[in-house]
Amino acid sequence: MTWTVPEVDRSEPLGTGGERAMLQSWLDYHRMTLLRKCSGLTGEQLMLRSVEPSGLTLLGLIRHLTDVERCWFRQRAAGEDIESLYITESNLDADFDEFADTAAERVVAALCDEIEVCDKAVASLPLEHTFIRPATGETLSLRWVYLHMIEEYARHNGHADLLRERVDGVTGE
Repeated sequence: MTWTVPEVDRSEPLGTGGERAMLQSWLDYHRMTLLRKCSGLTGEQLMLRSVEPSGLTLLGLIRHLTDVERCWFRQRAAGEDIESLYITESNLDADFDEFADTAAERVVAALCDEIEVCDKAVASLPLEHTFIRPATGETLSLRWVYLHMIEEYARHNGHADLLRERVDGVTGE
């Protein structure tokens, strides 16, 4: 039997409530949207470069967002001294490019695991918690990270819409 990305339950984001709860609900909504756009596809379908001339794939988006989660929530906001999963110093686009021998099932599981660990890593930090962004020296807050991650997923979910439609004709909402 061929593995496919499992179906995903997605809750609508909160319309009212506290700021942290609303930010978390919108981030969770977009996280699950990405996985929903991939549900039912095989590993081979996730690796298709279906929108030429772009080399973008659904699997590349999943790998990218796994590293983005890890970077912003764990490495930067929580200050964990951990390596990226896919990005390397010699190839900053390795998350998008280098996956010929990658098992898609493990990549999807890695994103789900990373989401859970990231949420735990910042659960006790207030939205006002700040850190210094190494590349620029600017001070950013955990609130900024939540807003950035919502934007990051929303943008890439638009890419995922186009990729998925070209893979098998399925369109999003």
